[in-house]
Amino acid sequence: MSNVEAHPDQVVCRAGGLPGPQCDEQGRAPVEVITARDVPLGGPRAMTVRRTLPQRQRSLIGPWCFVDHYGPDDVASSGGMDVAPHPHTGLQTVSWLFDGAIEHIDSGGHTGLVLPGEVNLMTAGQGICHSEVSTEGTSTLHGVQLWLALPEHTRHQEAREFEHFAPEVTSFDGGELLVFLGQLWGTSSPVSTHSPLLGAEIRLDPGASIDLPVDETFEHGVLVDSGDVAVENVALPVDAIGYTGVGLTEMRISNRADTAARIVLLGGEPFPEQIVMWWNFVGRTHEEIQQFREEWQAEDDRFGAVDGYVGKGGPGQNADGLGRLPAPGLPDVVIKARRNPPPHVQGGPEDV
Repeated sequence: MSNVEAHPDQVVCRAGGLPGPQCDEQGRAPVEVITARDVPLGGPRAMTVRRTLPQRQRSLIGPWCFVDHYGPDDVASSGGMDVAPHPHTGLQTVSWLFDGAIEHIDSGGHTGLVLPGEVNLMTAGQGICHSEVSTEGTSTLHGVQLWLALPEHTRHQEAREFEHFAPEVTSFDGGELLVFLGQLWGTSSPVSTHSPLLGAEIRLDPGASIDLPVDETFEHGVLVDSGDVAVENVALPVDAIGYTGVGLTEMRISNRADTAARIVLLGGEPFPEQIVMWWNFVGRTHEEIQQFREEWQAEDDRFGAVDGYVGKGGPGQNADGLGRLPAPGLPDVVIKARRNPPPHVQGGPEDV
């Protein structure tokens, strides 16, 4: 998915100045609540996504640098998804659906359908472009779109990679889970990543609670899709992320509702590199971002071309008549590196 904001935020993250961490009174770990903001995907009939990463409070959780959550949307009203060919550098895109279907085409020659419970992972390396369009048979669209920052040793690779995997459902007392990246609770995914990390969907029965074993070297974030969810006994709003930082060996996740709940658990070792992130590009300097933009506008070979895109406006164009998304203008200031806060819950005395 593209970040199609006409004026992407320039975000400089600093520690301190946050509300105190939330915690219960039973000796559980503190939780930092990261709320979402609404972002339209362009046009008067565009679908709206809820974005929790990146923002001023926190830019990354492990290598996860972008989290969009959308739906359930009635496609007849929202128009569905129609993202014309657009570029990426220095990242992997992770598509995970709960409902609906999306057609993916990229300049690496890969095509595929994103379907519920099946992960699609695309590796940009030094440059790729792709399109995403909800299928004609999709009446409801619901899912998450995620990005992973690539480390220095792989972000320049020339290969444009694409992997698909449908994890098996793992049941436990009180619910079930699907591990689409990394490993959790004895279940693992074969999909290739370039940093130690985790991505999983967890479904909880009404009133269920689990004490989930987790990797203490990972920082974790719990994105709430549905239900009355609490992490470490701290209530989380729907669409928010509950962040716990590193050091936790067991995470308590509860569903206090009388209906089923669903969350997406993201984790990973703290990303050691500072990144410069603007529009659809992840780099390391302002000058790199400027170069990526110029090359995309010039239709440079760095990104290749998408063959076969059919948008809502017909073959080769979206509903606005565009065959590819133009890059927004760069700001009149130097784009700063994202200095992520330390990998622990922010807002306590140590951050003042």
